[in-house]
Amino acid sequence: MATPSRSLADDIRGRSDAELIDLVLARPDLARPAPADLTSLAARAGTRASVQRAVEALDRGHLQVLEAVVVAGDAAARPELLRLLGTDDAATVEEILGDLRRCALLWNGPDGDHVVRTVPEVLGTSMAGLGAPMRELRPSSPPEHADPERIRAALAEAPDDSRAMLERMTWGPAFGVLPTAAPARTTARWLLERHLLVPVSADRVALPREVGLVLRDGRLHRTVELTPPAVATRPVSLVDAAAGGAASECLTHVDELAAAWGADPPRVLRAGGLAVRDLRTTASALDLDSVHAAFVVEITYAAGLVADDGEVVPVWAPTSEIDEWSSSEAGHRWAALALAWFGSTRAPHLVGHRSTGTGPANALGPDAQWPAIRSIRREVLRELASIEPGHAPDPASLRARLAWRRPNRSAAVLEEAVEAVLREAEWLGVTGRGALSEAGRAVLGAPDSPDEVAAAMSAHLPSPVDHILVQADLTAVAPGPLVGGLGSFMRLAADVESRGGATVYRFTPESVRRALDAGWTAADFTDTVRRSSRTPVPQPLEYLVLDVARKHGQTRIGGATAYVRSDDEAVLDTMLASRDLAPLRLRRLAPTVLVSSADPRVLVDLLRDNGFAPVHEGQDGSVVHAETPRRRAGARRRGPGPVVSPVDRPSTQALVDGLRAAEATADQRRADDDARPGPRIQTMDPVVTLSLLRDAVADRHGVWIGYSDGHGATSRHLIHPQKVEGGRVRATDESGHEKSYSVHRITGATVEG
Repeated sequence: MATPSRSLADDIRGRSDAELIDLVLARPDLARPAPADLTSLAARAGTRASVQRAVEALDRGHLQVLEAVVVAGDAAARPELLRLLGTDDAATVEEILGDLRRCALLWNGPDGDHVVRTVPEVLGTSMAGLGAPMRELRPSSPPEHADPERIRAALAEAPDDSRAMLERMTWGPAFGVLPTAAPARTTARWLLERHLLVPVSADRVALPREVGLVLRDGRLHRTVELTPPAVATRPVSLVDAAAGGAASECLTHVDELAAAWGADPPRVLRAGGLAVRDLRTTASALDLDSVHAAFVVEITYAAGLVADDGEVVPVWAPTSEIDEWSSSEAGHRWAALALAWFGSTRAPHLVGHRSTGTGPANALGPDAQWPAIRSIRREVLRELASIEPGHAPDPASLRARLAWRRPNRSAAVLEEAVEAVLREAEWLGVTGRGALSEAGRAVLGAPDSPDEVAAAMSAHLPSPVDHILVQADLTAVAPGPLVGGLGSFMRLAADVESRGGATVYRFTPESVRRALDAGWTAADFTDTVRRSSRTPVPQPLEYLVLDVARKHGQTRIGGATAYVRSDDEAVLDTMLASRDLAPLRLRRLAPTVLVSSADPRVLVDLLRDNGFAPVHEGQDGSVVHAETPRRRAGARRRGPGPVVSPVDRPSTQALVDGLRAAEATADQRRADDDARPGPRIQTMDPVVTLSLLRDAVADRHGVWIGYSDGHGATSRHLIHPQKVEGGRVRATDESGHEKSYSVHRITGATVEG
């Protein structure tokens, strides 16, 4: 049992180093930025923003117990708490209460557990579907209106229609709209006259908390869920083999994406991201549906293998890292993708969904950024890891368990995200046949050890093969993943017809032409196929290659940036003969026409420097007059953002050591101040000052404050705070006059003593 304390600050100051470390690890926001001392840590732990983060991280069991403590009131007896929860499992409730104390949502006073003051504000007045207490709905209401015995007596006399109206509001919401029909208004009037409903506006009524609890037979929740629901599972076999096959297929998709975008990179949209048309083209090239293609695109981007090239006309192109990645061992290649997916804040499943803007989210765009998906991935993999190896969970029961873990998340959003994570994990090979693979456990257990993750997957990846089986119908079968050079050749020279344990390629006129365009000759093409095939090269394939090669290049297209035309052929002859004009690489296309790859302006300047007098001609044949160019400075490149160190156990230990040292100094300063006459007001952290003022409002006691005027002089005032809001404190001073004080001018505060 914890030592009784007088306040949350007293409770935190009395904790051991191990307990403080557990507190900071449970609520990492308390360490950012580092508090000055333990008093500042306690004040920050009681702020609404920090408490809200802590409450949002609670599972349903802890949330139900916390709500019960709030409804029961401070220092409630255990039997009352168990009655509210509707359970006799005192051991589980006590364990949960200990967790809530550990994360400083409760603190232990001399008379029992107390809720941190901001917890009821975060939970709201309608927690668990209950309404606000009678005294809040109607402050003038006498105490007997909230008496449970009076409420039970009134309910016993209630007509059936009145009872039915109350039952519809019993489990929430606790607010209703007054009916317009005369009989229903009579029913509502009966309830209002007996104070079982309270009017809150001209046409709205509320069910007081006390009435709601009587209707619920004293139970706070319809069903008590202190422990997580069980996950139904089914045994599966060959999990790692299935995961290895999916991983190999994923690596092939990334290779094909890099090859496609390396040859013809898609444009970057003005708002960022990949156009829907380009995603559709990519999906067709990879032979995937758009959802799977978006996942491949996003994971390749997350691994740093494709990026915006940053040019004047930006495109999505493979980065320089793709070459090193492609030459790595398959296990390391997969580890790079898996760890990038595990730590990414990109949510591929949002691609194509309606975003906050006017259109759907684009792949690689800002609308596919969702930081919450990273924690959802971790939670899904943790749940899968808790299941016996070789067993796959039932998706519905897994979603129910995760909904229990995070009850404050939207059920629809969470269900969609969990389904997406399970689907992506299967595509990636983190799971196989629905069960977590050995490599998936390595990703979860060692996210900072790529070598360990790579070793876990390498043993299950199909071995690469160095041969194909060419068949008479112009197809070739690859009995496994092809080695690098042969794989690149087949992706270039043939089209993928089907994938699976073996990949089937088909040679077509278009695919052969693609290889010839890349510089392969017909002889080289045929020799490569002959060397790589375990079967003879069929005659139809040789005929196909020779036929395409015979037609290839009969018509030629070239590029020229500028042309030179002159009616005097001798002038053009002089230009061709001039050594000074050799860098222009002039070439004659007709007796009176030369072409060059140089820019027209450069061409004009260089010809003038060599004694010629050309003019710049526009597309319509008119003379283009030169204008003075205007230079613009390039945009400044921003450096990397601030690096935030993780809140881990070593850093937390160092923080606690610093807090202990600061607390010792503060204790000495307080002892020195206590020896001086008059009230002690010391300069303190503004968060601590605000916390003390809010406590004074709630407890209705006086506070001495130090207040700085417009000239910088500080004076002391005894005030009784009434409200703290909008950066100001409304309070009454010693003479009883109400005044307003700016919080930023208050240098410190101390309780009237």
